[in-house]
Amino acid sequence: MAARLGHESVIAAEQFRRIAFWSIELTEPEFERARRGTIERAFRQGSYICHRGDRLDTWIGVVEGLLKLGTISETGKDVTLAGLRAGGWFGEGSVLKDEPRQYDLAVLRDTRLAMMNRATFLWLFENSVGFNRFLVRQLNERLGQFIALVEYDRTLNATARLARSIAWLFNPVLYPQGDNYLEISQEEIGLLSGISRPAANEALKALEARGLIKLERMGIAIQDLSGLLRQ
Repeated sequence: MAARLGHESVIAAEQFRRIAFWSIELTEPEFERARRGTIERAFRQGSYICHRGDRLDTWIGVVEGLLKLGTISETGKDVTLAGLRAGGWFGEGSVLKDEPRQYDLAVLRDTRLAMMNRATFLWLFENSVGFNRFLVRQLNERLGQFIALVEYDRTLNATARLARSIAWLFNPVLYPQGDNYLEISQEEIGLLSGISRPAANEALKALEARGLIKLERMGIAIQDLSGLLRQ
């Protein structure tokens, strides 16, 4: 399990509204129920939140940091399923089905997470119309993401795979509060794309030359999101 930094803490109302974009669809009593059932924890870079087969009975939002959701194939290949940046929430499928996690969750940099207990999640699922509207959108978008993953993992070259990986970090449904800039290193981008750092460097330069991204000193800025998805 992951190495934690400091102690867990209850989230103040103003902070919860900021990190849980979906809470805007809740009534005030639903909002308070959600907030009281959620704590914040910090985790160290290089650790794991969970491994495949672990039970983790919480729904998770990324407050700050960067995570890699992946697994090991039957042939021993390390497969990245998704990158998760600040603002994203995930794990609703495992919580709903009350099953062990089907993936490894690695911490790529020091990260803070909002973790909602299963009882609170299920109460919202059973009682909140707004929360269920959000879940339908979220699950539908995730399904599209993983269908696309199967396609590009088998057919696309390194540059195209990296372009899709970046584009998903700016998905407007999963990250509606995000802007067009992300602080991220070339090493982290390579890890999320399943390619080496040198290959990531070449791919990033190629995407910049095509006018799709702009490389900044500490990260990348998106110039053409739809163009990234067409690579």
